[in-house]
Amino acid sequence: MSEPSARIQPSADVAENAQLGAGSAVWHLAQVREDAVLGRNCIIGRGAYVGTGVRMGDNCKVQNYALVYEPAMLEDGVFVGPAAVFTNDHFPRSITPDGTLKRGDDWEAVGVTCRRGSSIGARAVCVAPVEIGPWALVAAGAVVTTDVPAFALVAGVPAKRIAWVGRAGEPLTPAGEGLWSCPVTGEEYRESDGTLQLVTQP
Repeated sequence: MSEPSARIQPSADVAENAQLGAGSAVWHLAQVREDAVLGRNCIIGRGAYVGTGVRMGDNCKVQNYALVYEPAMLEDGVFVGPAAVFTNDHFPRSITPDGTLKRGDDWEAVGVTCRRGSSIGARAVCVAPVEIGPWALVAAGAVVTTDVPAFALVAGVPAKRIAWVGRAGEPLTPAGEGLWSCPVTGEEYRESDGTLQLVTQP
């Protein structure tokens, strides 16, 4: 059931038992499947797909033609760029070894998890099961096959970390002795054993 303030365009297909939080919007030709739950102020762009039972927090954006297959889970403030894809099958096949068409109960769905504030660039592919850490950034066109640490910027095929980013999304600059600084906010981060943590806020 959708909140009264949710906006659904007439050409969109939203299941009756999908839940849309206050202020959320589903745009032209988008589809939100059964039992999907969207938090407050979420935006589902033109032609996007949100699968059965997908869970999204508040203030998420799923841009035009992105495909978020179940059982994906998006925490608050996640951005999914245009035409990005979240897969949900370890070893996809259309048929069984004897040639029979596979059905929904013939395989176990696995999901992509996006932690708070993370962003997925345009046409990126996240191959489930993977977890995108808090405030991480997946570059456009990347193929993610392993978990992405918090604050990491990953790019390429397969995706590898090429930099650290802060909560503002900008690449961090070295500040000496394992410290990194955000040029936008002035926040400082500490790197240790391949991970990054926020240590100071202005």
